[in-house]
Amino acid sequence: MDTDKGCITDAFSCATMFRGIEIILKGRDPRDAWLFAQRICGVCTVVHALASIRAVENALGIRIPPTARLIRNIISASQFVHDHPIHFYHLHALDWVDITSALRADPANTSALAESISDWYPSGKNYFRGVQDRLKKFVESGQLGPFSNAYWGHPRYKLPPEANLLAVAHYLEALEWQKDFIRIHAILGGKNPHLQSLIVGGVSTPVDPRSEDALNAGSIAVIRDLAVKAQRFVEKVYLPDLLAIASFYKDWAQIGRGVGNYLSYGEFPMSDNPSDVFIPSGIILDEKLDKVHPVDQGKIAEYVARSWFEYSGGNAEGRHPFKGETKPRYTGPKPPYKEIGTDGEYSWLKAPRYEGRPMEVGPLARMLVAYASGHQTVKELIDNALKTLDVPIEALFSTLGRTLARGMETLVLAERIIDWTDELAGNMGRGELQIHAGEKWDPSEWPPEAMGYGLYEAPRGALGHWIHIKDKSIHNYQCVVPSTWNLGPRDARGQAGPVEKALIGTPVADPAQPLEILRTVHSFDPCMACGVHIYDTAGREMNFVKVG
Repeated sequence: MDTDKGCITDAFSCATMFRGIEIILKGRDPRDAWLFAQRICGVCTVVHALASIRAVENALGIRIPPTARLIRNIISASQFVHDHPIHFYHLHALDWVDITSALRADPANTSALAESISDWYPSGKNYFRGVQDRLKKFVESGQLGPFSNAYWGHPRYKLPPEANLLAVAHYLEALEWQKDFIRIHAILGGKNPHLQSLIVGGVSTPVDPRSEDALNAGSIAVIRDLAVKAQRFVEKVYLPDLLAIASFYKDWAQIGRGVGNYLSYGEFPMSDNPSDVFIPSGIILDEKLDKVHPVDQGKIAEYVARSWFEYSGGNAEGRHPFKGETKPRYTGPKPPYKEIGTDGEYSWLKAPRYEGRPMEVGPLARMLVAYASGHQTVKELIDNALKTLDVPIEALFSTLGRTLARGMETLVLAERIIDWTDELAGNMGRGELQIHAGEKWDPSEWPPEAMGYGLYEAPRGALGHWIHIKDKSIHNYQCVVPSTWNLGPRDARGQAGPVEKALIGTPVADPAQPLEILRTVHSFDPCMACGVHIYDTAGREMNFVKVG
């Protein structure tokens, strides 16, 4: 970031880790691709597996059975409902919450605040006094771990002590809740992260109401109970906390405005019809919510003009993933990366574009497309949130808007998991137990050459895998992931990516304590093993802030 007079004037997003999974996959059996692709990330876990499997199924023309579709939807939605609250409470909330301020709170006033926004229990003054005592012992121990370099007392913190204590209490509760909720993945996938029950053509989770060694009435009841508890936690804790904290930071409804273009592939198939999805597909351009444009994956291209890659024939033109190449060419700079911002290459991420435009992806993109498409539940949630905060619809195009959208999406999906679980129970009751298509599993049935793509909405945004199968093995494989869309570098035309654009204009009270920068970067929920380095103009490192 370049700053002038307390404001960011330019920003460059540098990804310092090379992935290379696409190279590893070449020559392998397409049916095994998902096991490798799933290891791209240990946080996003199941999302790369599903995108990879969909790419192979698309290439070979495989349609999965309804029961397998329901199991996949529950697995996928559970990832969202688990991931979003963790992101807020354990990665993003401390950008807004000053833990040390909570030590000065009056527990009785905190109890009154809690009861004014929700009927969640526990909420008594003795409960909050106990949390405050735990916090005090933690601070006095000096063993602050990941909190030791935080910016406590920063002038841009606005919450009163009582609101900070409430947030700390729910931070701790969320730790326990998420540990219990993710048992859904253990039941349906054997483990978390990196489920083992997926397979090209369906799932391998056995379904048999009469067997103790399969998905049965008992395990369905456990899943439903976990989903009901999740819905209650999101409805009574997560969303009220979001709105309460947002009410003190409404100025952030004007900060962090991105490129104005939003992309959603759509997610959660309701039938074999690709357009029949619970979260709609679409594109919004220039922040105009009066029109949703259709998505055509053929209009996607990746540019490497400012990336540490090269294309055969030159780097000036973008390439569709079917023709994409993963040819690393590291040209520097080397740590401490002080040369970033010059005319050279500066990232291991490519720069994806849709018809030449940078696109923001993620919960905000999905909720905006759903809102503009007339999704009733989403529309009601957004309208109620805007009314509660007394802000216009334009407030969504901001750092605050991204944070709110993530919470609203969580409630929508927590409710839907219950419906899908009931539908799955109904299928089992009618004897619809087929979990695999059973077709085209044998490579002898494959054509000599096939190409396919798997589009998927991960919690962090639009994810795509493209595969070229030739002579029964992987000839080429390309992934365009959410953080590539959001955190990619400039393209050949010099267009900034969404995060780079969103940071420009952000006020910064103290460059040595860049709390404001983290608020916007974290609102995109970056998912990379990288960090943000901050230097003064002499190239000396001032701070190091982990963001992923």
